[in-house]
Amino acid sequence: MDDVMPETPVTDNAALEAAKKQAAEYLDGWQRSRAEFANYKKRQENELGQLRSFATADLIKRLLPVMDDFDRASKTMPDSLRHMTWMEGLMLVHRKLQLVMEAEGVKPIEVKPNDVFDPNIHEAISQDDADGIESGHIIEELQKGYKQGERVIRPTLVRVAR
Repeated sequence: MDDVMPETPVTDNAALEAAKKQAAEYLDGWQRSRAEFANYKKRQENELGQLRSFATADLIKRLLPVMDDFDRASKTMPDSLRHMTWMEGLMLVHRKLQLVMEAEGVKPIEVKPNDVFDPNIHEAISQDDADGIESGHIIEELQKGYKQGERVIRPTLVRVAR
């Protein structure tokens, strides 16, 4: 009886190799699925962030005329009214609105006379002759423009020299 050797080790090795191969395939499939899911989550987070950004930008566009009104009121306010308590309260509301805009990443586009006109951030309302200002340069800012990050929410309205 000792002379007969069982043939089970050969089949056990083949079965073991087959199981290892199958386990490696399952592991590879699982890793691919996990990577695909991670990529999917990143895409969804980016899309959600973009959607939030667009929604915020839409709301901000509707609030910009209010900012413009506050700015105009502040610039044209007579000195006799400037130190009245109720007027200071109104200016505090203006400042709160500015802080909300800043918290959302909204900043005014800085424009000075004689800056070069840039159609990406400026909108020309008129082209006029101007002494001492080169053609294609800004004469005057008519309405403040705003950016949220690098995206222009509203271009600055300007007069340009011809």
